[in-house]
Amino acid sequence: MISKSSKEGRKLKLFEITLFNVCCILSLDTIGAGASMGVQGMSWRILGILFFLIPYGLISAELGSTWPRTGGIYIWTKLAFGDFWATMVSWLYWINVVYWIPSIFVTFAAIFTSAFFPELSETITPYLQASLGTLLIWLIVFLGIRNITLSDFVTSIGAIIKAVLFSVLGFLGIIYGLKHKLANSFSLPKWMITWDATIAFAPLIVYNFAGFEVVSSFSDKLREPRKDIPRAVMIAGLLISFLYVFSAFGVLAVFRVEEINIVTSVSDSFKILVLKTLGDGFYWLFFVLIIFFLLALFAFVFGWAFGSNYVISETGLDKKLKLLGHRHPRYESPDHAFYLTGVIGTALLLGNFIGMRNIQQIFWTIFALSSILLLLPYLFMFPAGVKLRRIFPEIPRPYRIPGGKLGLWLSAILGELLLFLACIFFFIPPKNTENVLRYELSLVLGIFLTLVLGVVIHLKSKKRISQKIT
Repeated sequence: MISKSSKEGRKLKLFEITLFNVCCILSLDTIGAGASMGVQGMSWRILGILFFLIPYGLISAELGSTWPRTGGIYIWTKLAFGDFWATMVSWLYWINVVYWIPSIFVTFAAIFTSAFFPELSETITPYLQASLGTLLIWLIVFLGIRNITLSDFVTSIGAIIKAVLFSVLGFLGIIYGLKHKLANSFSLPKWMITWDATIAFAPLIVYNFAGFEVVSSFSDKLREPRKDIPRAVMIAGLLISFLYVFSAFGVLAVFRVEEINIVTSVSDSFKILVLKTLGDGFYWLFFVLIIFFLLALFAFVFGWAFGSNYVISETGLDKKLKLLGHRHPRYESPDHAFYLTGVIGTALLLGNFIGMRNIQQIFWTIFALSSILLLLPYLFMFPAGVKLRRIFPEIPRPYRIPGGKLGLWLSAILGELLLFLACIFFFIPPKNTENVLRYELSLVLGIFLTLVLGVVIHLKSKKRISQKIT
């Protein structure tokens, strides 16, 4: 991560910014879902780079280098469209992380039980997974309230561990393929994109790129922001895409597409790959890999939970919803924000376990809801890029999208279109969904109630401000 010395004076290098991007964006929880797209998922990645990553990188580079203040999309939305939409953006940014946390701990609990307690009955396993997921949510709350942060060193190590795990999965897949027959054919026809059940996971291509605009807020810390920001976005984007494809290959080497469990496929694949490529004597390595995977997963979640609960002051959400602005008298932490994270996260996790035994549907329902709410704020970023160029033409832009107005509009249209399609595709239930109606209602009601709450927060804050004036 970015060190104190870097923030104060030293100019950051391209390599450091690229590593920062990889650290923040590379996500362990979507390996299985990405592999479920099959070999054609690699073609989806290529299309994602061409039609989303490039336009997204260009827009975020211009906006971030022009307005490098902390706040990102919130600041750009407020300048372009006013306080109401900015409030919605800040609210959605915070709440999507709150919803996302239980989905990660569903993955954590499922992999933990699959790896260390595979003999448990199907009756006991869901109760253990729900209990472990709830315990982990409140562990996050406990650490957050006490201001126990992970050091930059630990965070950087966590990023490296993630990259190593992705790479090991891919390399073991290659060795497995050389020694045994691959579970899937990688012939050219398999690379062709089809509109089959795998379309449900297509939004991951956009989701996996979300977050690259963060690096733009460091434009004043870069030696050459005009060159380094777009380079960092593209290099990190290509590296992340490669790691997702490489890890998916490891899963596809041992499991046919229809056999992949989107939640436990990582632990299932590691077990087979280690035993079939290295032998039974290396069974211990399987447990080492799983332990590192779980530790990296927890560190990743804690970093986002901690960051989202502290960034609310940057967007002013703590003033609009005073409950979020409350500080612990001893630790000076946003304790009520963490309590809300625990209560909402627990309700979402346990609510999805009630009456459900399919861990894949439990995970994907929560994940899809949080992902849509994550992507909605980005719908404002692309039109903001167009409008801010028009209303603030005199502001110097360290980086400007090539091609003039045509380049700007083309980037905005492509990015907006792909974001819109990703949000729509999340409503398509995966093939293993047992209760389609429950899945769709969960998304519709979850999004509707969340948006209504955002409107209420804005109206209440606006009323409070008018009362102070009068």
